[in-house]
Amino acid sequence: MAGTGIDTSILHKGAHSASYFDLSRSAGEGVEIVDFCIPCNPYFPTPEMFDELSRDLKNILKYYPSDSSSITKKLCSVLGLHPQTVAMANGSTELITWIDHLLIKESVAIPIPTFGRWTDQPLETGKRVDMFPLQERDGFRLNLDDYVRFIRDRGSRVAVVCNVNNPDGCYLPRRDVIRFMDMLGDLDLVIIDESFIDFSDLEQYPSVGPDAVIRSNAIVLKSLGKNFGLHGIRFGYLMANPAIAGKIGKALPKWNLNSLAEKVVFMIQEHEDEYEDSLRLLSRDRRAMAGELARIPGLTVFPSQGNFILVKLPTEWSGTALRDHLVANHGVYTRECGNKLGMTSQFMRLVVRPARDVDRLIDGMMDYGRQFRVRSYEEPAEPRRGWETPREEAPDNLIQYPSRRSGEYTARRAANA
Repeated sequence: MAGTGIDTSILHKGAHSASYFDLSRSAGEGVEIVDFCIPCNPYFPTPEMFDELSRDLKNILKYYPSDSSSITKKLCSVLGLHPQTVAMANGSTELITWIDHLLIKESVAIPIPTFGRWTDQPLETGKRVDMFPLQERDGFRLNLDDYVRFIRDRGSRVAVVCNVNNPDGCYLPRRDVIRFMDMLGDLDLVIIDESFIDFSDLEQYPSVGPDAVIRSNAIVLKSLGKNFGLHGIRFGYLMANPAIAGKIGKALPKWNLNSLAEKVVFMIQEHEDEYEDSLRLLSRDRRAMAGELARIPGLTVFPSQGNFILVKLPTEWSGTALRDHLVANHGVYTRECGNKLGMTSQFMRLVVRPARDVDRLIDGMMDYGRQFRVRSYEEPAEPRRGWETPREEAPDNLIQYPSRRSGEYTARRAANA
């Protein structure tokens, strides 16, 4: 395809990915951007649901929403939750912010790499962040027993686990997460971020939400925008015992949820079957996409239970250059992980999409790779999996030391501290 006209300098600004709107405004006329960057459900809402939203758009935009407690009660009735154990907010990031301000007093442990706000938010408010490095040689899988020992050694007062983890897609069985919560029952707080857990197909009931609400120090976080394919609405919720949920709920503004979020919450019950179908389609596409990526010579594909797949690029490839090439020449937007703690730009997180979009991604990657004279895509190549290939090892221990500049941290080996 011809060049898209997109100004790739947009991709180099800030610590987070450029917005879809920034890219589309920069694109040439008629250019369609295929988004492999923002982890969104491509099968939900259905076209019929979007038609329904369009028909009601005037009222949605014109009138105030109901107060947050009314919308929360409706969500709880749909999901079978007790309203006193739920706090609903304008996206999971808002909840992370309030958890940090209200419940994290001095220190928090977090495995890396993971969702950046779990490290950035407490660092911004002067908390000590104890980062537990996940090892590439283990496929970035979290060993909960090792993590608990790290938490005890560091004296961390709050522990976070993301399940499914972003960006590697690793999933921890429900029984293991429950055991983890019980091992840390004396901490100020144990947080399980389940923003992507609906995409997992390994267990019928993977969430530990019902187990968190009967414990004194546990929180489970959920992201509706990711699951329902509606990032732009910004809505999510947490589950905890009534004391914790109530403390967060009282801090939230009375009208912190918008009318579009309210409309979707009231639509969910009528479209439950379509949502379940979307998850089945996404699981199918995840398997197919992983197989296609594994055929690219030199590419390492990590197993995933999320709606994204982590890959490590061939040695001579650059993630930043590949990302820019794909968006400028093929209209394909991807996420290189160079700005994620615990990773480098040799890693990319690719959102699961339907086969026609994957073909476009593969064509663009092979087009980029031709400059290195790699084997052609048609030549058979032995698939390489993330847990089977040799690689450089991450540091065995990582301790965070505050630098002279406020809010900035540097990583050093413990042995050199």
